[in-house]
Amino acid sequence: MSSGSVLLQVLINGVLFGSLYGLAAIGLSIIFGTMRIIFLAQGTMIVFFAYVCYWLAVKAGIDPYISLVIVTPIAFVVGMGLFYALFRRAAALEDRNVSLLLAVGLLWLVENLMLQFWTANARFVSDAVADFNIRTHGINISGGKLIALVIAILAALIVTLWLKRTRVGTAVRAASEDMESTTLMGINSLWVSAVAFAVGLGLAGVAGVSMASVYAFDPGYGFTFSIKALVALSLGGIGNVFGALAGGLILGLLENLAAYYIGAGWIQVVAYAIFILVLIFLPQGLFGRRGVVKKV
Repeated sequence: MSSGSVLLQVLINGVLFGSLYGLAAIGLSIIFGTMRIIFLAQGTMIVFFAYVCYWLAVKAGIDPYISLVIVTPIAFVVGMGLFYALFRRAAALEDRNVSLLLAVGLLWLVENLMLQFWTANARFVSDAVADFNIRTHGINISGGKLIALVIAILAALIVTLWLKRTRVGTAVRAASEDMESTTLMGINSLWVSAVAFAVGLGLAGVAGVSMASVYAFDPGYGFTFSIKALVALSLGGIGNVFGALAGGLILGLLENLAAYYIGAGWIQVVAYAIFILVLIFLPQGLFGRRGVVKKV
């Protein structure tokens, strides 16, 4: 394989893997945009729903992509339950540190529950469609990763249409702009926050299915994935669904390029260096809403 083909393969793999980052970042964006909390448990919940997909495949023989219609509603209901059980009172507080600490506690709780139920052994859901590879001109494209990219794009499109074309979605957008004004207009801010949180967890369910059918996963992967989703969100910009997806694709691309040119050990260094540089020089992200920067 020529050097040009190898580089093209690296670029393709980076974009395909980045789709999972992007899908996770969209869920984070919905939750943060409405509730103003950094839901650090998002990656752990994605891994949890990957295990749900795995269980459905092993115990009931359900194809992972068919399980999307099962896992996604379950994730939505779990999100609604978690909001009312854990975040309802915290969401009403001006101090967002309480919600952040609740998210961290939930992260470790769910991770340790997964360790008890499924152990630390890595799991993977085998699927004939996902295992199919497309080979052309020396380039190998994973069918599963390609499907994950398509799922991420469709999810971004559906969420965008939901936000713009439905009354509930419009209420969520309004709340993300100004929760106080939204409340004064007669919109139930608690219900809006609950729906936004549930949608964010629903997207975690979709990402979990994609992860289960493409990559090996274990309970400890959740925290790292949460941080990568946060990096993708900061890169793409809050307030833009496709911007969050683009941030994930860009991050996956940059990580693969770093592994190719300077070694796999530098992947984490590059990812977190990007995070810091974006926050310093482009805090609104590449595609986020532009605002006035206050000078002090």
